[in-house]
Amino acid sequence: MKPNLKCVFFDRDGIVNRHPGPGYVERWADFHLLPEFVEVLRLIHQKGYEAVIVSNQRGVARGIMTAATVDDLHHRLRTVLKEQYGLELLDVFYCPHDRNQCECRKPKPGMLLEAARRHGIDLSHSWMIGDSLKDVEAGKAAGCHTILVNAAETSDQADRQVADMAALRSSIAKILEGR
Repeated sequence: MKPNLKCVFFDRDGIVNRHPGPGYVERWADFHLLPEFVEVLRLIHQKGYEAVIVSNQRGVARGIMTAATVDDLHHRLRTVLKEQYGLELLDVFYCPHDRNQCECRKPKPGMLLEAARRHGIDLSHSWMIGDSLKDVEAGKAAGCHTILVNAAETSDQADRQVADMAALRSSIAKILEGR
């Protein structure tokens, strides 16, 4: 299959939902979907991009939560997006491993590469959006363009940088159009 889909990869905590601070989102009651993410998701779909979430979830390896809990959170997220907003995610990938145990934990590009293989995604025409340098590094290693959403940390590696999700919402259409 020749890759032909354009995709925007999103980190989860801090981009899709409010960052839990120290610790992990362990229950649906603690998963607070960011309205700016919903708007960005709608805009990227209008520009012809698919959406995939790629998230490190080390809490599974540490025994703080189970893979079933993470799967349930992602199922509920997809249900809310579809039923309340009419939006869909192409897929959700997460790394349940501890540090240095795999090729999927960001900053390694394994989740993005697997998504590309599974769905025919053209990584050279895709974007990785995250709030840490690990996200930028993973995107670059996979061959994507990158956007760092973080006012406190700067990066000369990221193709673009915005202060927060509100700024991303305001600029994503122009970024995807190449302006």
